[in-house]
Formats: sequence, structure tokens, C-alpha cells
Amino acid sequence: MSKVTLITLNAYKNTGEKFAVLTAYDATFANVISQSGVEVILVGDSLGMVLQGSDSTLAVSMQDMIYHTECVVAGNNGALIMADLPFMSYATPEQTMVNSAALMRAGANMVKLEGGAWLAQSIKMLDERGIPSCVHLGLTPQAVNKFGGYKVQGRDDASSERLYQDALTLEQAGASIILLECVPSTVGKRITKALNIPVIGIGAGPDTDAQVLVLQDMLNIPAGKKAKFVKNYIADAKDIPTAISTYAEEVKNGSFPAAEHCFK
Repeated sequence: MSKVTLITLNAYKNTGEKFAVLTAYDATFANVISQSGVEVILVGDSLGMVLQGSDSTLAVSMQDMIYHTECVVAGNNGALIMADLPFMSYATPEQTMVNSAALMRAGANMVKLEGGAWLAQSIKMLDERGIPSCVHLGLTPQAVNKFGGYKVQGRDDASSERLYQDALTLEQAGASIILLECVPSTVGKRITKALNIPVIGIGAGPDTDAQVLVLQDMLNIPAGKKAKFVKNYIADAKDIPTAISTYAEEVKNGSFPAAEHCFK
């Protein structure tokens, strides 16, 4: 795969071509993923749950994120690398600048933050300083204690309108990408159609510009019940690269997510 950049993703948005995103935390999987048709690798703070064994992402540190970003960069073969700013590492614009710079020095091509319109000043400052950003809206795992659990967001008129307005504000501030998690398909569609920047979905319906899953979830590791928006891609695959390639293909041809992976 030729090197994927933000220009590549914006071109996909303009032509209506979908792209695939998948998490990775080490060099080995980064290499496999980047050679299996996945355009964007997310070094997610989900590592707190799938690697460190926590029940949330809150314990993940900047040192953790820098280390795992460096590992992914070492194995990457052309994918765009997006790295999470972990819990309370971007509470102020100044803190956001310092920690975003650290992730970019580790090799990330973009940083991801969770929040709403309150992030606008930080997003503007990142944009002015040449750091692309993705803002995560909807179910934001770092706010799990505020939500009272991992619950679908935007199901009533007021909350869905707030998500819509937040997305517009953040695009205007300079965000490069919006990520929507666990929102009704109608909300995902409305926001995707309204924005000129790419929208990545996870449990946000079939109409977003891209889809993201956690690697271990789509490989059914550990085996057992997963979130509604997850599909087990290893079940019918002969090996892991085939499972990842199938995921990428289904995102691009629109067969994933299907109705059973979406929220009304």
C-alpha cells in the first residue's frame, strides 16, 4: 500500500470511497494490518483494557501511549497512524500542545482526543501548529464514569442535536476527522453528510466515511460476548491476515456494518 496521508483520506471523502481503521499496539500487528488493506492504524488507549487488563482506559499514561506508538511506527508499512491522548492529558490547551507534540515525535501522524465543543480552542491551536486531530464524540470511554457505563449516546433529540452542533463547531475549529461511537445510525448519517471532513464510525451506522474496530474484538480475543457493533472476522478466516483483509474489504464495499451491528 502506498503511504496514506490526510490528503488521501480527504480524497476518499470527496469521492465517496470508504476506508478502514483498526487498532494496533505493537510492531508485529502494525505490519500485518498495514499490509492487509487497512488505511489507518489507531494506537488506542483501549490498550488499557486489551493489554493491561483494566476495566477502563483511565489508567493509561502518556508514557504508555508514547511507547506503543513507537512500536506501531516500527512495524507500519504505509498506513496513517493516529494516536490517542490518554485520560487528563489534554485538560488545558497548553497540556494538549505538549502531549500532542510528544506523540508526533513518537511517529504519529495525527492525535485523537475525546470531548465536545469545549475542545475548540485546543483543536484550533493544534491546527495552527501543524498537528492534525481527530475528535471522538458520542460514547467517549474516558468519560465512562460520567455516563454510568458504556451506553449509546444521542438517542433523544436534545443529545443528538448537541452531538451535531459539536461536530460542526469542531470542524470549524480545524479538526481533521470526527470519530462517532455508539450513536444511532440516523445521527451518524446526519453528521457525516453535514461535514466536509471524514467521519469514522464505531457503532454509528453504515453511512459514515470509515469504520474502526479494536483488533482483539474483531479477532474474538478473548472468545465470548462482544459489543453489538463488533463482528467476529476470525470465525470464517484461515488466518489473521485474511480476517483483517476481509474486514477492510467489507468496510469498503459497505457490507459492514450490517443492520445487526447498528443502533436505532
